[in-house]
Amino acid sequence: MNSETLIDTTVGLVLSGGGVKGMAHIGLLKALEHRGIYPNQISGVSAGALVGGLYADGASIEEMLIFFKETPLLKYNFVTLNKPGLFDTDKYLPFFEDFFTAHRFEELDKRLVVVATNLMKGEPVYFEKGALFGPLLASAALPPVFSPVSIDGQLFADGGIMNNFPVEPLVGACDIIIGCYASSMKEVGKGQVKSAFQISQRANLLMLHANSMDKLYIPDLLIVPEELGNIKVLDKKGIDKAFILGYDHANWKLDEWLH
Repeated sequence: MNSETLIDTTVGLVLSGGGVKGMAHIGLLKALEHRGIYPNQISGVSAGALVGGLYADGASIEEMLIFFKETPLLKYNFVTLNKPGLFDTDKYLPFFEDFFTAHRFEELDKRLVVVATNLMKGEPVYFEKGALFGPLLASAALPPVFSPVSIDGQLFADGGIMNNFPVEPLVGACDIIIGCYASSMKEVGKGQVKSAFQISQRANLLMLHANSMDKLYIPDLLIVPEELGNIKVLDKKGIDKAFILGYDHANWKLDEWLH
């Protein structure tokens, strides 16, 4: 396998959730770009959906990092008392409207599939047509931190609840599938799960991990930067570190795979 053989093939990219750890996806995109490999189709969830959306919209590596650095995560005046969640997810909509060129899936440069969880029906939903921002916001609305998003009268939340590694839409549609799994975790001590919030975050991570394990063998190439376990899911200080870890690990794996 070499990068020249991938030029005329359909390359699919599956991007997991992982919060700030998902910046490793941008590192992978940079490593692919350096080798002249440009995925045609992206299936993403949560942070992976946001990265995939920006990529499909034509954003550069630098612009993607700027988006995540400038978009507030836990902003005090986004706190809500009227919705089920600590922060009102709808308050993030203006950041998407300002940053994205496309407002609908059909306007993107590449095929994008976004996974969100229908809380009312208890099932994953795969969006790839129609309005773009609702599914993107919903896919990343990790409970109980962010409130669910209403789409067509249904409430949607983080797609990772049901499918944190949405490779299914790419199977049979792509010649090559490359995956990046950023929800890596490490064993923690008893003192690291002291508060209700910490317990909730740990439970969420275990849930995301459990619904992905049986599918990580499907991609032709899988990127799993283990060091991401040291980065907190919602700690924006980890953005650059996660990006570099993803880039370095992807370079190593791509060199091994292509040669």
